[in-house]
Amino acid sequence: MKNIIPITAALALLSSPLHAADCFADYKAKQDNPLKLHYGVAQVSGPCNAAAARAELAPRLAKGGWVLLNVVSVFDASGLNGRKASAGPFYLRF
Repeated sequence: MKNIIPITAALALLSSPLHAADCFADYKAKQDNPLKLHYGVAQVSGPCNAAAARAELAPRLAKGGWVLLNVVSVFDASGLNGRKASAGPFYLRF
């Protein structure tokens, strides 16, 4: 009986939306000299929270010459359509 509780807790964590396969983040980034700003949407893996998204997106953006300013929010696939027009060419680019 004691083993059932940890197994049940582990299964609940694995099925929770915090580790969803379809996790996305919208973010703001910049380049200097000359100053350029952009808003974008990117898919992230791992825990679906802002801290994990920041840790994953910062190096990805840096490879493209961008500095991550902030993660605006994290969301599932249902939030993609409402952000596509705003992200423009940075929609799922990084």
